Amino acid sequence: MKYILSILLTIILFLGCSNQPQVQKNVVIFEKLPKTNLIKSDFTKLPNWEKENYENLLATFLYNCKTSKTKKLYKQLCKKAKYIDSTFKIFIENEFTPYQVVTKSGEKDGLLTGYYEAELKGSLTKTKKYRYPIYETPDDLIVVDLSSIYPNLKNYRLRGRVVDNKLIPYYTRGESLSKKIPAKVICYTDSKIDLFFLEIQGSGRVILEGGKTIFIGFDNQNGHRYRAIGRYLVKIGALKLKDVSLQTIRKYLDENPSKVDEVLNYNKSVVYFKQRKNPASGALGVKLTPNRSIAVDRSYIPLGSMLYLDSKIDNKEVDRVVFAQDTGGAIKGAIRADMFLGHTKEAMEIAGELKSPLKLWILLPKDDMK
Repeated sequence: MKYILSILLTIILFLGCSNQPQVQKNVVIFEKLPKTNLIKSDFTKLPNWEKENYENLLATFLYNCKTSKTKKLYKQLCKKAKYIDSTFKIFIENEFTPYQVVTKSGEKDGLLTGYYEAELKGSLTKTKKYRYPIYETPDDLIVVDLSSIYPNLKNYRLRGRVVDNKLIPYYTRGESLSKKIPAKVICYTDSKIDLFFLEIQGSGRVILEGGKTIFIGFDNQNGHRYRAIGRYLVKIGALKLKDVSLQTIRKYLDENPSKVDEVLNYNKSVVYFKQRKNPASGALGVKLTPNRSIAVDRSYIPLGSMLYLDSKIDNKEVDRVVFAQDTGGAIKGAIRADMFLGHTKEAMEIAGELKSPLKLWILLPKDDMK
């Protein structure tokens, strides 16, 4: 079954790529980034490059270097950065080259959104008030890694459960409501809406009865494609497209309790969590840094990568170095980033409204790209 599914997926990917537009002449594609279209640039073309806080940036770079994925990307540069004699700005300019990320058709503009660390109320035991479970990864969830057969499919996973020796799709969000999921419950919360938005954010903290705080983060997913409930609310006429935000979605759900299950179940994807020792950490495995950490589509941008973005947040120009430390079901495409904004109420409010045009550069080691 594994081999058949792998072959079918390969054929689908091949057919899906056969009619793509031609790549522009000045676009370069590196063997290590086969899907990512890049245009070579230089640091003088990065907006407000001179205004970056390089002392702060060095600390974040060294912290990012703690992971094996980052060390593999930057090899000796992680060690070299610990002992630089000059400023970190000079180090970056001497060791890296910026490449602007573009689409296959040459488009340079993408989308920046934001996310935050959610906060929920909860209990370790199920009660009348706290009755919505936050699950760990189910025991019967099977994850098939296709890279063992087709290395080119290393970023693809098949998820499901085995019934009569066949791999079938795992339970959808709606199906999970009526099924006994074979998974450990981390804790219970008092709001299915808060739990849904926790899944969207990917990490959070739960304030338990008695005041203790536990931290939880993304561990796995049921294999169904993420579908934005905001689009569904537009489709049924509940919201206008221009008005869709976390705040307007939440307001609709609070005012229409009889519609909550219908709307939430439109997104068949379910996220499973793991209890963590520290606050929000992303797919890279390090604690996220507000305004420095972004979630990316890792089929285009490797986790651990250092990038530069140009956008706006809360109507203010934002030009800075960021690090690809997380992923997300809604983060698809090369010029796409979801910035971690922190834990505060202000972070939640900004994240809920943030939808800004984005220009993105990836900073690649000069020696590695020769």
